[in-house]
Amino acid sequence: MFRSCSFRNREVINIDTAERIGIVKDIEINAESGNIKALIIKKHGGVLPLPFAGEAVIPWENIAVMGKDLVLVRFGNLLSC
Repeated sequence: MFRSCSFRNREVINIDTAERIGIVKDIEINAESGNIKALIIKKHGGVLPLPFAGEAVIPWENIAVMGKDLVLVRFGNLLSC
């Protein structure tokens, strides 16, 4: 079992380009099932091929690997905040 605070501040990296894209700021949870729906990240500076400024929501399906210190993601269905 994970606590939501254990996800915060993990580095988020694009698995396809190895680009550091940000850190986990918060998580979105399905109230009915208790499952994680998405990670909310605060993006790092730099140019990203994404239509968001400052934050992004990464659906749980896009998480490739959740490690102790970092999260590897594949871009696909990113939603702007």
